[in-house]
Amino acid sequence: MNNKIFSPKITAVIESLRKLPTIGKKSSQRLALHLLDKSPETAIAIANSLLEATQTITKCQQCQALTENSVCDICNSTSRNDTKLCIVESMLDMIAIEEAGFFKGKYFILNGRISPLDGVGPNELKLDILSQIIESREIDEIILAISPTVEGETTAHFISQMIRSDIKISRIGLGVPFGGELEYLDQQTLLHAFNARTNI
Repeated sequence: MNNKIFSPKITAVIESLRKLPTIGKKSSQRLALHLLDKSPETAIAIANSLLEATQTITKCQQCQALTENSVCDICNSTSRNDTKLCIVESMLDMIAIEEAGFFKGKYFILNGRISPLDGVGPNELKLDILSQIIESREIDEIILAISPTVEGETTAHFISQMIRSDIKISRIGLGVPFGGELEYLDQQTLLHAFNARTNI
């Protein structure tokens, strides 16, 4: 970063924005300059919203989704099917499935996938909590909606090995390319992937 062009405070804003996913050097500069020069009110509103959210948002004790309560609305809902549990990598994957509108069960969010090279193992994915949920509910099917990457395959295999033999385990697949991310799939492709899921 050329400090002769940007003051230390502007540089700090740019560097902070660069830490966000998909935001590179040019995008962070553009966003910082727009917020500071053209829309300072928006900058203040964003800062206040983020500050308030970081102080009040927590993870659901059951599914690990971000929520303002100890248990999220989906896990609390009596209209959801407790016997179906869909395991996803991220909250964005859960949102994609929810927006498609065809799944009426409950979720567990891994917030990642097993990747020893990145220092991510079963403990980081809260699989102990998942195990407790499986043991405490009358679940008859677990759907692994995990991206078909090398790490995703490893994660799916590990989870399938820890589940009781009397529980059906299925994996979505049709229409999901190897290396693809669920959050980027259209709703029709997601629906076909769920309908064509295969037993493990």
